[in-house]
Amino acid sequence: MKQYDVIIIGGGAAGFFAAINIAEQNPKLSIAILERGKEVLTKVKVSGGGRCNVTHAEFSPSELVKHYPRGEKELLGPFHTFMTGDTIDWFEKRGIKLKIEDDGRLFPVSNSSQTIIDCFLNEVKRFGISVLKNHSVKHISKTNNWFIETNNGDFSCEKLLVATGSNTKIWKLIQDLGHTIVDPVPSLFTFNIKDERIKNIPGVVAQNVSIKVLDILSPNGEMPQRGREADLESKGPLLITHWGMSAPAILKLSAFGALELAKRDYKFKIVINFIQISFENCLNLFKEVKQSSIKKTVINAPQFELPKRLWQQLVLASHISKEIRWQDLNKIQLEQLAYQLTKAVFSVDGKSTFKEEFVTAGGVDLKEVNFKTFESKLLKNLYFAGEILNIDAVTGGFNFQNAWTGAYIAAQHISK
Repeated sequence: MKQYDVIIIGGGAAGFFAAINIAEQNPKLSIAILERGKEVLTKVKVSGGGRCNVTHAEFSPSELVKHYPRGEKELLGPFHTFMTGDTIDWFEKRGIKLKIEDDGRLFPVSNSSQTIIDCFLNEVKRFGISVLKNHSVKHISKTNNWFIETNNGDFSCEKLLVATGSNTKIWKLIQDLGHTIVDPVPSLFTFNIKDERIKNIPGVVAQNVSIKVLDILSPNGEMPQRGREADLESKGPLLITHWGMSAPAILKLSAFGALELAKRDYKFKIVINFIQISFENCLNLFKEVKQSSIKKTVINAPQFELPKRLWQQLVLASHISKEIRWQDLNKIQLEQLAYQLTKAVFSVDGKSTFKEEFVTAGGVDLKEVNFKTFESKLLKNLYFAGEILNIDAVTGGFNFQNAWTGAYIAAQHISK
């Protein structure tokens, strides 16, 4: 049996970040990372389309936590210890400059996730941390020390950090130790929608929409308690795809509505305001256009800077033929068009995974973790970091920031 001071289960972002910070703060400790796969840092590699979306340019802890459907309350304290600015400093000290893009996401200047992977691999080598691949954990137990059985030998350690992400097998082992596991449900996903209005316009982006989920009833048919999960609304860009809808407005809705939408088996209705102004204001503006654009056909005179192909589909959906000019619109047609722009209802029937960045809600119950140290409240010298916890975020670098913060704080306490 091999013995180490610290063992980390999981060779991903949180696991490597913790190992490096433990070694830096206490070089005397012997540290091993156990990874079940042939490769380490696989999620880092594919994140952000292979560029690695390291974090997000949000520098206020109270604003940063708003991007976490689960974990908002718990992460406020930790973000005061280690957050975005600290992440930027950490990488810059190791020669990696990050850049902020227009949407707030931060990437390495190299535009390659390999830069981040190489940094981590160089650091574990520099500190003599053992990285043991093809070590799938079969059993975890505790007497005075922790004992870990793998398919490739057994290990013991004084302190154990679990950073395996959304791994159901490890969740089961943690449950066997006495922890509560919140059942996982998908979090970041796109919506499957079959609708004539969007059938022939994949690739069209509406830049600034507002989306609400309609008729969210609790399973017994009553309206749910007012609260975050029930008040499902999001704003931002919307992308029309071959299968339905995607982009930040949809992904944010899927994250904050993860539990509610799972209960409904991903069959529900959404109402979209494509222009983020009220029906009444839209109708008044149309009346002005009717007065001024005497000779133009409605279908060839898009308003509100909407993409032309989307505008044309919404015009046709309003029962306005291609030949009708603005001056010939009647009251009902004006109202129909305003309705399609501000209150368009679509039926969602199922979901699709968003790229490779599959995120789940679920994991170790947050009530059983001390967020000053990221140590288990039930078992001494057991720590957690990253998505093994019931914490998840919207897309944009926030899930990585949770990994860096948890790993850093756990490392501070493990290294003492």
